[in-house]
Amino acid sequence: MNINATLLAQTIMFALFVWFCMKFVWTPIMNALDERRKQIADGLADAERAKHDLELAAKRSAEILREAKEKVGEIVANGEKRASEIIEAAKEQAKVEGERIIAGAKAEIDQEVFRAKEQLRTQVSSIALAGASKILAREIDAKAHNELLDKLVTEI
Repeated sequence: MNINATLLAQTIMFALFVWFCMKFVWTPIMNALDERRKQIADGLADAERAKHDLELAAKRSAEILREAKEKVGEIVANGEKRASEIIEAAKEQAKVEGERIIAGAKAEIDQEVFRAKEQLRTQVSSIALAGASKILAREIDAKAHNELLDKLVTEI
């Protein structure tokens, strides 16, 4: 066999092999590689988006936590303020109630003093009548001299 014919046959076979590979093997391999490259790029982009979303979520959760702490602080401050208002209102109400009780007690004492004075006046007028009747040696009629007795009671 001739070396030139062998080389020519091998060159033709190699060219047919390259053409066959380019036509039937190379295209699906390149398509598969492109799809894989696209999947990897999409996965990396998704990972980057997820990382960014995680950072945003962390910032948002920190912000929400800070706002919640502020609201708790406001609620506590409002509660303390309301408690002091309630205490002040209760103190004021107790003061008013105490003053009312004191005024009622004073009025009752005044009434008792007035009753005691009236009773004392009545007793003094009775004693005065008894003394006057002994002095005059006769009994004074209380009904007849009612006006005189009333005047005497008011003077006493």
